Amino acid sequence: MIELGSRERRQPPPPRIVWESLTDPWRAGGRQWLDLNPDEVRPRILRAVEPELVVWSSLWPERPDDEIRFDLRPADDGGCSLRWTLLTPAEAPEQAVIGRLRHRLNFLINAQLRFSFGQ
Repeated sequence: MIELGSRERRQPPPPRIVWESLTDPWRAGGRQWLDLNPDEVRPRILRAVEPELVVWSSLWPERPDDEIRFDLRPADDGGCSLRWTLLTPAEAPEQAVIGRLRHRLNFLINAQLRFSFGQ
């Protein structure tokens, strides 16, 4: 797999809570944070190891083989460190496409998900 982008940021809740939000973003009674654009599809969970790893299928139908990997680890303050990594088994697309995909993931994870926890 080729890494197209990655970013690590702190999230306020502990890994288990963030893991739950990543494995079931539309859970009844849960925090609704994963608002997809019209050109995006619901991700499938490809792999999950509670509370440290979640791997999604691609959000983008035009890039069906891409994967989004989430690595979680505890932070000293009780929250967690969350790293997303966008991976592809194929050739990397043009830099403009990579930039758009990375921007979108960063917005979803480091804005929408974080805001759902009150940050």
